[in-house]
Amino acid sequence: MKIVLLGSGNVATHLAKALKAKGEDVVQVYSPNLVNAKLLADNIAAEAVSDLSAVKVDADLYIISVKDDAIESIAEGLKAVSGLVVHTSGTTDIKVLSSQVKHAGVFYPLQTFSKRKDVSFDRIPLCIEATGAVELDVLKQLASKLSQQVYELDGDKRKILHLAAVFACNFPNHLYALANRVLQQNDLDFEIIRPLIAETADKVMTNLPENVQTGPAVRDDETTINKHLSMLNDMPGLQEIYQTLSDSIKLMPK
Repeated sequence: MKIVLLGSGNVATHLAKALKAKGEDVVQVYSPNLVNAKLLADNIAAEAVSDLSAVKVDADLYIISVKDDAIESIAEGLKAVSGLVVHTSGTTDIKVLSSQVKHAGVFYPLQTFSKRKDVSFDRIPLCIEATGAVELDVLKQLASKLSQQVYELDGDKRKILHLAAVFACNFPNHLYALANRVLQQNDLDFEIIRPLIAETADKVMTNLPENVQTGPAVRDDETTINKHLSMLNDMPGLQEIYQTLSDSIKLMPK
């Protein structure tokens, strides 16, 4: 399959490498920044372009992998193509594409990506959606090449999944950053709590998270909670987060 990749960020980079590894022909990488396009294109022996008018019109698949508010403008530049055009967004409606191109779909990998860390696509859930049965079959075959977990989800379900992913991924990572701030301000190293983080993540691989919750809030240990809150008097933002999360834990069914 001839594929054009529109984007050169984290998702685009990992997706391009995974497609290339499975024998797909990624022929072109587009980015408004030619340097960024070349960094990825050179890595997978593809052509780099920085102008939408230079994008090939005879490819089988066009994957738009950019920030959400840029998807529509890129789709507008692909009106002349006859191939299937998809985006990789968790929240953008498929209509953003179908209003601009003949064949539209969604190819959403549910994972957090960093360019410096390799990931194995065979364990990444791939969520697909398309405007027609033929387009859906194309995406299903491609997704099945990359991953053992392929899900057909409509836009509403995909948006809910993305919302849950923010709670499960982005917010915990931010809390790690806040924990690191507390540690650094008191001459302690983040390395000390890495085993705790690993054990917490490992437990939810085999249990529902509400069944393995620990800490002062689930024990109704108000003495410890109040001590912690007083320790955060000079950091009112963190104090508010601590109180909000503690209250939320207390409200969970036991």
